[in-house]
Amino acid sequence: MPIDPGKVEQLLDKALEVFFRAESDNIALGTNERNLCGRLAIHLNNLLPEFALERYYADTEYNRKQDGRVKTILDHQHVIVTINCDLILHSRGELVAEDNLIAFEVKKSTRPNHEKEDDRNRLRAMTKASYDDVWSADGIAHPEHVCGYLIGAFVELDVRSRTYLVEKYAHGNIASSTNGHF
Repeated sequence: MPIDPGKVEQLLDKALEVFFRAESDNIALGTNERNLCGRLAIHLNNLLPEFALERYYADTEYNRKQDGRVKTILDHQHVIVTINCDLILHSRGELVAEDNLIAFEVKKSTRPNHEKEDDRNRLRAMTKASYDDVWSADGIAHPEHVCGYLIGAFVELDVRSRTYLVEKYAHGNIASSTNGHF
């Protein structure tokens, strides 16, 4: 039975809710993004049983795919780009048909705009159903380049105002955008 994208989005929403509540002071201190992603991974992992997703892993800075090769994507100009996403929820290749669920990119609002755009472009590429518009998810073979994440989440943190922006990506496009306080 295929994984319901709505269930994955509910998991994402709940993980972010728990993260912002539990880590608000940590975020407000200006803690490094890697630390914050590690904390988000813990909260995400703790919620997996509630959503019957125990066969998945929340991994920070994960950059490997089949046979230990480095993960790559094709950018909008079809240039091969190595990737090292801040946080991903995936099966580590164990469930070929539904390996990739959520890709996170986290940035502080003070980072340069080109870095934020690079993250958004990465999420667009990673949430496309096909990396080259030819490969299709047959559930048997892994694609050459990373694609097929159900959801991409761009999280921007404004430490000074204690606010956040969450942009959700699906099918290679931005699907929604929300703001809130932590």
